[in-house]
Parts: sequence; structure tokens; C-alpha cells
Amino acid sequence: MAKRSSLSIRIVEGKNLPAKDITGSSDPYCIVKVDNEPIIRTATVWKTLCPFWGEEYQVHLPPTFHAVAFYVMDEDALSRDDVIGKVRLTRDTLASHPKGFSGWAHLMEAGPNEEVQGEIHLRLEVVLGTHASPSRLRCSVLEARDLAPKDRNGASDPFVRVHYNGRTQETSVVKKSCYPRWNETFEFELEEGAMEALLVEAWDWDLVSRNDFLGKVVVNVQRLSSAQQEEGWFQLQPEESKSQRGEGNLGSLQLEVRLQDEMVLPSICYQPLIQLLCQEVKLGTQGPGHLISVIEETTSAECRQEVATTLLKLFMGQGLAKDFLDLLFQLELGRTNEANTLFRSNSLASKSMESFLKVAGMRYLHGILGPVIDRVFEERKYVELDPSKVEVKDVGCSGLHRPQTEAEVLEQSAQTLRTHLVALLSAICRSVRACPVVVRATFRQLFRRVRERFPSAQHQNVPFIAVTSFLCLRFFSPAILSPKLFHLRERHADARTSRTLLLLAKAVQNVGNMDTPVSRAKEAWMEPLQPAVRQGVVQLKDFITKLVDIEEKEELDLQRALNSQAPPVKEGPLFIHRTKGKGPLASSSFKKLYFSLTTEGLSFAKTSSSKKSAFIKLSSIRAAEKVEEKSFGSSHVMQVIYADDVGRAQTVYLQCKCVNELNQWLSALRKVSINNTGLLRSYHPGIFRGDKWSCCHQKEKTDLGCDKTHSRVALQEWNDPLDHDLEAQLIFRHLLGVEVALREKHRLLSGEREADVSHTGHHGAPEDPLARLLNVLRDLREAHSASQAGPPPREPHHLLKLQT
Repeated sequence: MAKRSSLSIRIVEGKNLPAKDITGSSDPYCIVKVDNEPIIRTATVWKTLCPFWGEEYQVHLPPTFHAVAFYVMDEDALSRDDVIGKVRLTRDTLASHPKGFSGWAHLMEAGPNEEVQGEIHLRLEVVLGTHASPSRLRCSVLEARDLAPKDRNGASDPFVRVHYNGRTQETSVVKKSCYPRWNETFEFELEEGAMEALLVEAWDWDLVSRNDFLGKVVVNVQRLSSAQQEEGWFQLQPEESKSQRGEGNLGSLQLEVRLQDEMVLPSICYQPLIQLLCQEVKLGTQGPGHLISVIEETTSAECRQEVATTLLKLFMGQGLAKDFLDLLFQLELGRTNEANTLFRSNSLASKSMESFLKVAGMRYLHGILGPVIDRVFEERKYVELDPSKVEVKDVGCSGLHRPQTEAEVLEQSAQTLRTHLVALLSAICRSVRACPVVVRATFRQLFRRVRERFPSAQHQNVPFIAVTSFLCLRFFSPAILSPKLFHLRERHADARTSRTLLLLAKAVQNVGNMDTPVSRAKEAWMEPLQPAVRQGVVQLKDFITKLVDIEEKEELDLQRALNSQAPPVKEGPLFIHRTKGKGPLASSSFKKLYFSLTTEGLSFAKTSSSKKSAFIKLSSIRAAEKVEEKSFGSSHVMQVIYADDVGRAQTVYLQCKCVNELNQWLSALRKVSINNTGLLRSYHPGIFRGDKWSCCHQKEKTDLGCDKTHSRVALQEWNDPLDHDLEAQLIFRHLLGVEVALREKHRLLSGEREADVSHTGHHGAPEDPLARLLNVLRDLREAHSASQAGPPPREPHHLLKLQT
């Protein structure tokens, strides 16, 4: 059994932010920190005091984390970015909102005495006195880790003050380290019945200015007296805010944050649930209980997307994603009478298919849309088709400016959009073989089911529209509209580019709707694109015909060929550290190479198309961690610690271009190596330079690390390995929440069966799946209760690689 914690984060928007630039505006972005560790950076929204981000993230982390903080920053090109304000949510606050924290939160000032991080290692002891001498309180200050860097060199000069009963004692100062070691002991006379607490404060020593506060620990001496001795790592706490500074003056941030703690049982406990669900999918709609249909009926709209995604991943892990979706198609077709309403609602089928395309087709989408989206961002042309919104611009060379007419603006805009639309449709039509096999096979099933349900000539376009309702309306168009949210771009589009993307997305929707009169009537000013739209419909129908023309044997052959390859988990350019010369004064540099991480290992090449060189075997990775900024004078550097062919520890340093890329690479490396033997529990966040480590100043290169590794901190990505135990646990938790509705449904169905038996006289029907499901839920509930009462069983956790 293992406890998993994750944060679902949606950073929606800000409002009424203060102006930080001389233009009377700001360029805001958000940094998300978990226990002061930067995990996420949103894109910058330029020149606004009311930014909209709409960015979603899921972070997996240890259950022991303390707080998550959201910093709203103002980006500056020529100076250090300004902190506008912050919102801090503790773990306890999030745990008190089972459905998640959602709403507006006032930004608070980020006071220096509140910005603390790290832990301190203390040994506390009460030495009992005799008749001749009083009892004494002994405090040993051993070491600290991950202290906040307060100096310009990226470090601090920490020392510790210990206060008790009116007396203060101090440790020595450790220069240039956020991982100091003191090993100093202080004693205080302990008065009987004294109520005062022991106060341990960490400070950064400064020669010419005030010392900076690094955090504190308050120890209850009365509790310590009963325990006699206590030793461990204590989280440094900030100074209490004396007032709600800045509330109402720094603007607000709209957030949706949900904490999920899951106790995941051993795999064997979930087998009855998985087998029951898989059996229902294999039976299809011929099954006696329509269990999937019952689950859909009892799932509310607010959690339908989450349930759809979890079910989809569970069935992907069992190789039944196509069958599961086919069952949902049949269920929806069975209750649909009007062809024009098919798959237009947010049903379980629609939500599951959306998730399926994101999980199985994201790399395909990047290949189709990437070049077109890049071209739109690079050109930044002014594009408008709506006459009521046209802005007339000056054109011509210097001294010969003339106002551009509205007709010219509209014609140039139509030409630009036609060019982009033709390029996109051409890329789609050439992509039949590039489309993942499982996606093609699923669309084949959808096409056939719809054609069987609506076979008449008047409905000849309905099977094509069924496919495009997902491929164009729920996949391509949303990605065109918001490329940042589909990982096509790192930044949000500016206002001009956003308008171009919106109009292009509308055009793709019109093609996906097969250019119906209804879609044309909505916005008549889109008429200039009609020739390209009509031609696109012909092309798209031809593409779909070829896409769904895949037989079972071809599907199996293509899947086998795909399974024989090691699909890339993550790839892209990174800078690898190279040392010039020898000795303590050797200079460092980073060389740009193209790296590829697969389920076999990490490799590199000069370019993406060059022959790759083997670098690090996946099984040899021991840790993937960040490096202190002061180590190379560069930010966003990570280290991969691995064992070479003879078992010696080696380290390679790689630099990323931003904090998001850094965390994405760290997450990918940690997830693919999570089952490796010999994973490190500690590491050095600095480098060994000269004769000591830059972080903790230890002299031996082979010494144990001074900081704990963060192997459980990872971002969830669309191409993550499938985690069948966790998916089963999430389904169990959902079904437990709707158990009352399931029991009521079972009671109604049982009553109907009894009435049918009494009418027909038939007996001996097998136990229905819904009754079996309720029994499985009962057994899992008992297993959870038993696991919490006893020691958790130790079982290796296995991940399935995602095959698309």
C-alpha cells in the first residue's frame, strides 16, 4: 500500500493588478511553488492588469508537503522581475475542501520574513538534575538544508540563534552555503514548571546591512520534558504577519486547486474490479446489466470528465480502449433519434473520446498543427473578416502613407486565412499513415456504427460528421484556439495573433460541420472563405474514407511494428556541461545537443535528424535533480546521477531554457526510472569544485548528499506511463461516492427482474453485474480499513508504457 498525493491546479485569471510599468500596465505571469520549490511558470500576458491564463496542471508530490504558493510576477526585460503579490494555501486548507478550493483570492504582499524555506536538523534533550544541580535543556544544532539564498551569489551566510528563558546563544557563521553544518551544542538551565518555549532562529549574516531572517522553529519544552529526547528535521517557519498587508490593493487571483490523497492498495486487491469492468466492455451492449451504462447514469456532469479520463486510462492499460469507446458509441446511438444532435452533448462518450485523442493523438496533432501555428505566430499579420471590427491601417512606404480601405483589409485577411486553411487541410490529408493505429481503428468503429444507425441517403454525411465532431470540433479547433494549452507554444498569443487563430478555428469548424447551411448562416461575414471551406469538405471526406479503411490484420501488423519500437517519452534540445581545462580554476561551458529519452535510456545527437549516440541506460539512473544556480552561474540546470558500466557513480549536468522545461525533463526522468533499484535518497545540489562541494563544503567527493532527493515530485503529462493501480483506485473512490445511487438502481432493476420472472416463469438467472460490483466495492472498502489498521504491504509499483 502506498499513499499518493497530487494537486490539480487551474490558474484562471487575475483582476485589478497594480501597474508596475511606466506605461500604466503590467506584464503578469504566475510562478507556482510547492514548499518554496518552483514547479510551474505560466505564460506572460502582455500589457494588461486583468490577465487571463486558463492554464491547468497536475502535480504529483510527497504527502508530507506543507503549502502551495502562487506568485503573480511582472516580467521586465531590463531588470529583475517584480513580485506583485502572492496567494498561499496550506495543506490543511486544501484538505478542508474535499471538492477543491475554487474562487477569487486577494493577493498579499510577499514580505521578506515570510519567504522562508528549508529544514533544520536538531537534537533536543532534557538532562535531569540532581539535588546539587538543576535540570538542563540541551539543544544541538547539527545542520540545515535548502535554506533560502539571500545573497547575490545565490547562497547565504547562515548562523543560528537559540533563545530560552531570557538567554541567547549563537552558532558560528557558515559562509556561502544553503546547506550548512554546525554540530554545535548549547545548554540552558531548566526551571521547574517554566512555560517558556525554546526558540531556534536561522539568520543570514550580512557585513554592511541587516541580517536576513531565514526561518524559525518553536519547541514546546513541556512536551519535550515528558519525552526526554527528540531528534529530527524541523520545517523552518516564517514570522507571523503582523497585518494583512496589501489586502484589496494588489488585485485578486482566481484559482481552482484540489488536493487528492489516495491510499493505493496492492494490485491484487483491484483485480476483481478490473476484471468485472473489462468483462462488461468485452460483452458490449449484449451484457445482462449494462454496467457501464449504469455508471454513466450515476455520474454527475461536474465529475464526468474526470471519470471519463480515468476509465479510459484503465481500459488502455488493459488493451480495451477501442472496445470501451465502441460500447459508449453504441449506448449514445441507442438513445439518439436526431442525427444533428449526435455526440453534441457532454456525455461520457464525448468526454472519453476527448481524453482518448489527447492521450493517444497528441504527438499526431503536433505534427499536423505545429508548422501552421508557428507560421501564424511568426507572421503576426492583422487579420479581420467581420466588417464591424475592421481597423483601417496606414500602408505604404515612408512619406507616402495612405489609409488602407476596408475592402483591402478584408481581402488581405481572407487571403491570409485561406493560405493557412489550405496548408492545414493539405497536412491533414497527407497524414493517414501518421495517424496512430488505435485512433484509426476507433474512428473505423465510430464510422461503421453511425452508418448502421443512420443508413438512409439523406444521412450520408452523418458518419463523416461523427468523425469530424471529435477530430475537428473537439481536437484540432481547440488546439488552434489555445495552442499554449495543447503544448504547441510556450507563450499565449497576443491580441492580433489570437484573432487570427480564432478565425482559423472557426473555418476548421465549418469544414468539420461539412459546410452545413446552419454553420454558414451563423456568421455571414465568413463567406470569403467559402470556396476554401467547400474544397476542404471534399478533401476531408476523402481523408476520412482512407483513415477508416483499416482492416483488423493491418491494424495488428501496424501495432506490432509500433510495439517493437521504443517510443520517445520526451525529446528536445538541451545544453550539456563541458569543462575546459583542469584544476579548480577550470572554466565551464554548455554545448547544445538534441536529447531523446525513451523507455530504454537517454541518448543525444547533434541535431534531431542526426544519428543518436547511446548515453545513459534507463536502468542505471539513480536520481534526477536540480542544481543550485550559483554552481555554474546559470539557472535551470539539472543533474542526472547514474551508474557507469563498472558501478561507479557519474553525474551529467544539463541546462534547460526555462523552469517549465526543467521540471518537464525532471518529471520524465523520474517517472521512467521510478522502479530502478538503487535510487538515491540524498544528493548534492551543488558541484564538487576544487576540494569540496559547493553546497555543503564537505571535503570528500563520495560523501552522502546534503539534501533529500525529490523522486516523487513530478508533473503529469499527456504521454505519462499508465498507472493501472492508481486508475483502479480512482474508479473505486468514485463508485464509492455514488454507492447509494448504485444500490437504488440495483433495487429497481431487481424489482423489474422479479416481475419478469413471475410473468414468464423463468428462474435461475445468474447474479447481475451490478450486484457483483456492489460486492466488490464492499470488499475493497474492507481492504482499505484493514490496510490502515496494520502495516502496509511492500509491493513494487509497476507502470505500463503508453502505446499509441
